[in-house]
Amino acid sequence: MTEHDEDDVDEAGPLYLSRARVTRLLDPGAAIASQRAAFTALGDGTAELPGKIMHPSRFDDSVVFAYLARLSAGTGAVAKFGSVNPGNAAAGRPTVHAVINVLDPVTGRLVAVMDGTAVTTLRTAAASAVAFDVLAHRDATELGILGSGTQALAHARAVGQVRDLRSVRLWSPHPGRREAAARRLAAELGLLVEAVDSAEEAVAGLPMVAACTLSATPVVRGARLAAGCTVVSVGSFEPTRSEVDADVLRRAAAVVVDDPGTAAEHAGPVIGALREGWLDREDLVPLGAVLTGRRTARTRRDDIVFYNSVGLGVQDAAAAWAVIEAARAQEARP
Repeated sequence: MTEHDEDDVDEAGPLYLSRARVTRLLDPGAAIASQRAAFTALGDGTAELPGKIMHPSRFDDSVVFAYLARLSAGTGAVAKFGSVNPGNAAAGRPTVHAVINVLDPVTGRLVAVMDGTAVTTLRTAAASAVAFDVLAHRDATELGILGSGTQALAHARAVGQVRDLRSVRLWSPHPGRREAAARRLAAELGLLVEAVDSAEEAVAGLPMVAACTLSATPVVRGARLAAGCTVVSVGSFEPTRSEVDADVLRRAAAVVVDDPGTAAEHAGPVIGALREGWLDREDLVPLGAVLTGRRTARTRRDDIVFYNSVGLGVQDAAAAWAVIEAARAQEARP
């Protein structure tokens, strides 16, 4: 960047990107590509990832969080601040709200401020799609979803980008919400989406399962999983939350995580297994290591593979810079 370019940046000021614009700019393909880049950088050891802050409130059931990361030398630092408010689900609102600030890689000036809720939704589902793509069977075409909120819908859309889905089964505790979610997905995706009456029915016999709840108690039971199933959990993001029971991890041929150090501190099911001593820290397989070929997760067709995502700042960094690049490209068009 030249001195004249820096003056232009100063004059123009940072980009301010609303939720609607972030959603338009970060299409499913771009979101998935950003998450491949994020986890590949982690696998290569080139990303910068300070520890994240997750602070449960003393006043209610909300959790405030702060993430920092830098994807590469060519992309500046990214900071996300926000909260998880489980009570929003009952009103049909996203449970995560956040704001993201992005800094210039050379000067450190503020480049962009963007809605972090849309980024979190899109990058979380996109990362799960990356995980399913690298961990699940290539011929897996059926998906079971636990949850009926924002993340559940986003996961169905994202997994459909990496697998030729034929059907989806969906369960959540509230019949009206799960039926409405099933109708919406069926209309959007043009495939069979069935709202089922139990969590057991949502996973029975299926090759792919996505748990997208904020449940503190298990909704996925290992005894109910089919041989060869790949299970992804995105709601077990703090020590007090565990969407899957211990049998899921015991049956798993591989326990894959977004980052072993972060999972050992924040992922409820992983913390329990480490504490009880039947899982060692060295047993945790980083998703980035699978993507880069440094580790193997699935070795046999009948292997059950479990992926626990707690969310990382490098995911936000990759997604935020993808949004900025798309915005700049859009503004450069005549």
